[in-house]
Amino acid sequence: MTVTLHLPTVLAKLAPGRTVIATGTTVGEVVDDVATRFPALGPRLRDASGAPYAFVTFYLNDQDIRFQGGFEAVVRDGDEVTVVPAIAGG
Repeated sequence: MTVTLHLPTVLAKLAPGRTVIATGTTVGEVVDDVATRFPALGPRLRDASGAPYAFVTFYLNDQDIRFQGGFEAVVRDGDEVTVVPAIAGG
């Protein structure tokens, strides 16, 4: 499946831009595809075991994947995955 992955500006510098076309049948496979093609981006999206970080939220078509099976959430052609890192400060 071909999926559009939207990156925040802070991560876009590690890829060819804020939007990356990726392939996979699950969100995890999409993240794997992007991490393989852009190795510096992989550690920002998932931990060493391949699981999503608690402080990075992934949305599949505007729905939080934590409520859709996490990285096992199924994607279809044309779906969009948006990456939103937590922002802290004070």
